[in-house]
Amino acid sequence: MTHERWRMGFHLMPPTGWLNDPNGLCQYHGTYHVFHQYSPDWPQPGAPRGWGHFASEDLVHWRSDGTAFAIAPDTPDEASGAYSGCAVPGEDGVRLYYTGNVKEPGDHDYVRTGRRAAQILIEAVEGREPGTLSLGEKNVLLRNPDYPAFCTCHVRDPKVWREGGAWWMILGARDTDDRGLVLRLRSEDGLSWENVGAVRTGEPFGFMWECPDRVALDGRAWLSICPQGMEGRPWSGGLRDVSGYLPLPDGAALASEDGDDLVLDARRFRLWDHGFDFYAPQSFVDESGRTILIGWMGMPEAPWESAPEGLSWCHCLTVPRELAADGASVLQRPVAELEALRGERHELAADGTLVLPEHRADVLLAGVEGSLELVLDGALRLACAGGSVRLEFLDERVGAGRKVRETACDEVRDLRVLVDDSAVEVFVNDGALAFATRWFPRSEHLTLVQKGQALLHAWEMGDGMAGTYA
Repeated sequence: MTHERWRMGFHLMPPTGWLNDPNGLCQYHGTYHVFHQYSPDWPQPGAPRGWGHFASEDLVHWRSDGTAFAIAPDTPDEASGAYSGCAVPGEDGVRLYYTGNVKEPGDHDYVRTGRRAAQILIEAVEGREPGTLSLGEKNVLLRNPDYPAFCTCHVRDPKVWREGGAWWMILGARDTDDRGLVLRLRSEDGLSWENVGAVRTGEPFGFMWECPDRVALDGRAWLSICPQGMEGRPWSGGLRDVSGYLPLPDGAALASEDGDDLVLDARRFRLWDHGFDFYAPQSFVDESGRTILIGWMGMPEAPWESAPEGLSWCHCLTVPRELAADGASVLQRPVAELEALRGERHELAADGTLVLPEHRADVLLAGVEGSLELVLDGALRLACAGGSVRLEFLDERVGAGRKVRETACDEVRDLRVLVDDSAVEVFVNDGALAFATRWFPRSEHLTLVQKGQALLHAWEMGDGMAGTYA
């Protein structure tokens, strides 16, 4: 693979083509598997979309299936794409559940007519080589007639888990009143499914909920959703699509077969990430018991660029984030394994400038007192003042259309900034807030300018992707 500007060293990205939603996240027999939506022939019009695949033993150094599909859209039930889904590891293998999408020819609105959504299962076992998976045949479990009559043709993105001796599935959906919701299904064997209710909000909250997920931490539970139709909300930054979570009330459970709808309070919705580029997150529990979340560092129909200057690849995933409960909120912290890539350390006390040899760094600002400003390359400013955290591009070329993102924060105590060539992730107050953004720096070196009272530590970071496509 030839070098291209802005390729990253510890964010998963495609060798060529288009990457989006993380899918099928799991750890099986010690190996982490990250599948993702992939279109290797992008930017060709109508390029097929299936699943790509990465694998790792340490969440830092990765192997890739390259430009080959791990799951190809090669059956009639997925003629328009093998869409998002999940993984359920077990004693004898890994079950992969996903949505097969078909757009029928003709005069359709593709909401109430013209679209078929099949929920498909592939059973995978360990391959001949350690750390690999061998995928079996495709088994269609659900088609449009199996969904409740109040659903439109938009039903997708299964999340499946086992609880209380049964199998449970949630599906994102759009109803005939153009309101987003989640369907709940139950199964004895993970094969034959029955509808047992829905999850809604009391007030309308978007016209479609994509990529539903269940997060359980320390006896609490949250429903993660990606509602569409949110551009009018003051906190959406004008974006149509956002990603966030709703806490479940005490005593409520997604794994319930009472047949009643679970109604959540939309006012308690919180964004997973306040940056420019974050969507379709998915979580999983690894073999050590950690709950880890990975998101797509991209946006559907974004008003900014993600592949400037004719790049042959588009988008990346966030670093793996370990989740922890904090009351009704969820903290997100980069997994500890990333620290294995740290190299030479530099320090900067209070106001000053630091120049690093490459755009690959792990920057920690501790002991923040009062207002603080950190500027990267004179192009991207992170400002903490006046009860808010603000991410602002000062150079239009570097931001490629991105301008300002801001959210309230009464007090900033610490910051962690991961810079990885064309990706930046910011974590505020030990992961209470997160900001993910792409940027496209023009300078050869990374220049950090700090204004304010804080002790800055910056580690040069190695390249965990160096052998990924070898």
